[in-house]
Amino acid sequence: MRRKPLLIVAAWLVLALVATPFATRIHDVLDPAVRLHGSESERVDNALRERFKSPFTQIALLHVENGVDARTADGQAVLKRVTEAVRTASGVQGVMSYLDNADSMYLGKDGSPIIVVGLTTTDGSGTSAAATLAARLSVMHDLRRTTDALRTELTPLHPGIGFGWTGETVVYADMRRVSSEETSKAELRVLPLTLVLLLIAFRSLLAAILPMLCGALTIWISLGAVAALNSVWPSSLIVVSIISMVGLGLSIDYALLVVSHYRDGLEQGLSPAEAVAQAARHAGRTVALSGSAVAIGFAAMLMVPVSEVASVGLGGLLVTTVAVLVASTLLPVLLGWAAPWLDAGVRRAGRKDAEPVTGRHWRRWARWVARHPLAVLLGAGLPLVLLAAQATHLRIDLPRGRWLPDSAESIRVLHGIDAVARGNFGQIIPVVLELPRGTTLQDEAGWRAESRLVRHFARDPRIQHVWAVTTLNPVPLGGPEILGRLSDSVRRSFVSADASAGLIELLPRTTLTAADATALVHDIRAASPEALTGLAGTRFYVGGAPGFNVDYENAIRGALGPLVVGVVGATLLVLSLAFRSILIPIKAVVLNLLSVAAAFGAVALVFQDGYGSRLVGLPGAMAGGFPIVPVLVFCIVFGLSMDYEVFIVARIAHYRRAGFGDADALVEGLARTGRVITFAALIMVMIFGGFILGDFIVIKILGFALSTAVLLDATVVRLALGPALIQLAGRWNWWPGR
Repeated sequence: MRRKPLLIVAAWLVLALVATPFATRIHDVLDPAVRLHGSESERVDNALRERFKSPFTQIALLHVENGVDARTADGQAVLKRVTEAVRTASGVQGVMSYLDNADSMYLGKDGSPIIVVGLTTTDGSGTSAAATLAARLSVMHDLRRTTDALRTELTPLHPGIGFGWTGETVVYADMRRVSSEETSKAELRVLPLTLVLLLIAFRSLLAAILPMLCGALTIWISLGAVAALNSVWPSSLIVVSIISMVGLGLSIDYALLVVSHYRDGLEQGLSPAEAVAQAARHAGRTVALSGSAVAIGFAAMLMVPVSEVASVGLGGLLVTTVAVLVASTLLPVLLGWAAPWLDAGVRRAGRKDAEPVTGRHWRRWARWVARHPLAVLLGAGLPLVLLAAQATHLRIDLPRGRWLPDSAESIRVLHGIDAVARGNFGQIIPVVLELPRGTTLQDEAGWRAESRLVRHFARDPRIQHVWAVTTLNPVPLGGPEILGRLSDSVRRSFVSADASAGLIELLPRTTLTAADATALVHDIRAASPEALTGLAGTRFYVGGAPGFNVDYENAIRGALGPLVVGVVGATLLVLSLAFRSILIPIKAVVLNLLSVAAAFGAVALVFQDGYGSRLVGLPGAMAGGFPIVPVLVFCIVFGLSMDYEVFIVARIAHYRRAGFGDADALVEGLARTGRVITFAALIMVMIFGGFILGDFIVIKILGFALSTAVLLDATVVRLALGPALIQLAGRWNWWPGR
C-alpha cells in the first residue's frame, strides 16, 4: 500500500466501473419470486405445465369494477366485449368468466365480473426466471393497454368503469418497484443521520466522509457482482435490502476501527504515515477476523434449499468480502492521503500529561466492571435473560391479516376482489390426483375415484367451491362420457393428456387467511388418498400458494437445526484458532446466542403480541411471523455480534501480550474500544432502523430484529456481560495458549 497506492485506488475504480452496468439493472434482473426446487408444490406446477398443458397454468385476474353487473343483460354484453378483447391480446392462452358456465364464483357479491386470464408459459430449460418474468410483464403491459382502450370505449355508457389487474405476475412486478422505492427511501432516511453521527464520532468532516465513501463503494460493487452472477446463480430480490443494510453497517464499523487505531498511533507520538501503517497492520487483522465471523453466518445460508435464503447468503458473503477488502486496502491509502487534513484542529499527539479523551469515561466504567463483575452479571444479565425467554413463543408461520404492501396497485386490486368475491382467490389450492397404473378418468373406476374425492373436499367447511372435471357435468349423474363433450381448453385444464391424472381446484372461503390455508394443506396431505377415493394406488399432490407456504416452512424448519450447529461450530473453530483459547470462543458463542434470543423475544413481544406495534407502523398484533425471519436474524446477528466481540478481545489480547495484567488489559482494552463500539452500534442500529419504516413487513421485522440485537449486543453484552466474564475468568481466558 505504501509503494503502489495509485494502483490500489485504480483497481477499486475499475471494479466500480465494471460493476456499474450490472448494479444499475439489479432490480430488473433479480427474481422477486421465491423458488423451492424439489418441493411438492413445484411438482404440481410442473405437472400443470407439462402434463396438462393447461392454458391456465399461469393466470392473471381482471376485476371489472364500478357498476357492471354481469347478472343483467347489459352487464353480460359488457363482459362479452371485455373477454373478446382480452382473448385476442398477445400472450393470452385462455379466458374464463361467468359467460362460460354461469358459475357465480366468477362474480363478486355485487355482480362485478372476475375474469381469469391464462398467460403464455415460457418456463423451460435454459430460460431464466428473470427472462420468464420479463416476457410475462410484456404480456401484462399489452393487456393493460387493451383495458385502457376498453375503458375509453365503454366510459360513455358506463361512467366510472374500471379495470384492475392482479395475480402472481403483476404482484411480482409491483414488488420489484416497491422494493426499489423502499430501499431508496431507507437509504435517504439513513445517510444524513449517519453522517451526523460520524461527525460526532470523528469530529472531522473528512474523517466522517471516508467511511461513507467506503460503504457506498462496497454496496455498489456487491450489487454489481450479484447482478453479474444472476445468470449462473439466480438471486431473490430481498438480497438488495440485505446488501444495503449490511454493507453500509460493516463498512462503517471497519472504518471506525481503522481510524481509531490510526488516532491511537498519533497519540503515541507516531507520524501520520507510521500511524497509518500501524493501523493497517493491527486493525487489518481484526477486520479480517471479524469478517470471517460474519461470513460464517452468511455461508451457512447457502445450505438452506430455499432460493430466497441462499440468495441472502450469497449477497452477504459478497458484501462482507468487499467490505473487508476495502477496509484493509483502500481505506488505509485514503487515510494516508488525507492525513494532513484529517484531524486539523483536533489532533491530540503530544498530550501526554492527560488521559486520552476518547477513553476517559470508558476507563472509569471498565474499572468499575473489573471491581464488581458479579454485580454486573446479575444487573445486566437478568433483564436480558427475561427478554430472551419471550422467544420461546416466537411463531414462524405466516401472519394473519394483510401483510403485503398496499402501496402496490395489484395488492389493492387483490384486496378489492377479496372484499366482494365469494371465495379467497388469492389462496386457491390445486390438487393433482394421480390414478393407479392402468386406470384413467375415461374409466368408471377413475371417474368414481375423483368424484368421491371432490365430494370429500366439498363437505369441508373451509372450502367455498370445488372445480374439477366431474363438477362440469351438464347432465345429472353423468359419467366419463362427458369428457368427449368438453372443449379442448376445458379438458386440458382439468385432465392430463393421457387422462391418468385430474386437477381439482379448491377455492377457500373468504374468511380463510393464509395461515388457515396452510393448515388446510397440512390436513389434505395428511389424509389417505386411497381412503378418500376408494381406489387402491391413488395419490395426490397439493400445490398453489398455500402448498408452497407449507413446503417453504418445512424447508426452513428442517434446515434451522443443522444451520445453527454449523454456524456455532465454525465460529468456535475460527475464534479458537485466532485467540488460541477455549474459553474465549465459548463465552463469545454463548453471549451471541443470548443476543439472538433477546432479539427474537423482542420480535415476539412487538409483532406477535402487539406491544408497541404502532411505533413500528403496524395497527396491532400480527399473531404470526415469517419462516425466513429466524434464519436471517440468527445468521446475520450471530456474525455482526461477533464484530464487537472481536474488537474488544483483540484489544485486550494485544495489551495482555504487551505485559499488562489481566485487570489492566481489560480496562485498557475496553477504554480503547468502548467509544468505537458505541458509535459503530449506534450507526448500525440507525441503518437497520431505517428499514423499519417501510411497507414490506418482512423487511420491517428484519430491520427491527437486527437493530434490537445490535443495540443489546453492543451495550449490555459486549460492554458489561462480556468484560465481567473476562474479569472472572482471569488467566483462564487464554488457556491453553499463553
